[in-house]
Amino acid sequence: MLNTILVALDSSELSDRVLETIKQLPLSPEVKIILAHVIPASDSDLETAADRPQNEAQAMPYRHIEKQLQAYQASLPCDSELEIVSGDPAEEIIRLANIYHADLIAIGSRGLTGVKRILQGSVSSQVVEDANCSVLVVKPLA
Repeated sequence: MLNTILVALDSSELSDRVLETIKQLPLSPEVKIILAHVIPASDSDLETAADRPQNEAQAMPYRHIEKQLQAYQASLPCDSELEIVSGDPAEEIIRLANIYHADLIAIGSRGLTGVKRILQGSVSSQVVEDANCSVLVVKPLA
């Protein structure tokens, strides 16, 4: 039985598909869903923590992400929490899954192949390899 699901989302259209896939699962009312977004370290201001006061320009991307996650949260039929962290996406997803004792991680796969996969890496592949729980990988529509 699933008690806690970590849903790893980014700013792509694939996030909508991941969330719709989760909603199609037979979830009990007791399930807790953690909606997580990792800001890659290269995209953040390196030393700027998301939980500290910032000037308006620095806080803008964070607020946009938070509003998107809140919109997703409002559409869920069960309890949920939001997590916005910065760092290496795969490492942070796994870290959050361990903190929350997740039974399942849901993540999208961009379907990179060949050189793009080598150069950009595959977050979903690394999560599948290193996670201590099951991982549901949602692929884009063909």
